[in-house]
Amino acid sequence: MATIEECRAALDRLSDNLARAEGDVRGAAALDRSLSCHITDLDRTFTGRLDGGRIRVDAVAAGPPAAKAEIRLAMSGDDLVAMVDGELKFARAWASGRVRLEAGFRDLLRLKSLL
Repeated sequence: MATIEECRAALDRLSDNLARAEGDVRGAAALDRSLSCHITDLDRTFTGRLDGGRIRVDAVAAGPPAAKAEIRLAMSGDDLVAMVDGELKFARAWASGRVRLEAGFRDLLRLKSLL
């Protein structure tokens, strides 16, 4: 099972990857939205913002998200690490229910290029 530190490091790597992205991916990542990522097996939630093509983590709290972020993710720590490492494809994990993504319709349309 991935640790909270490994999950934080994975989010940092994802942020770095988004910042280096080009084309449609760069455009999708350029949203300015509140973000939460609930790590289900650790019952911890990272909260912050997707801003300027980067993920900024502001806090980590026990339990599910206390407030409803504009973009909400939920998955196990192992799945987060595997996705960021390229071992698990987001679309496959999402389609199988291993990853949950909730956002407004327009945001989902923009985020589809990240999938």
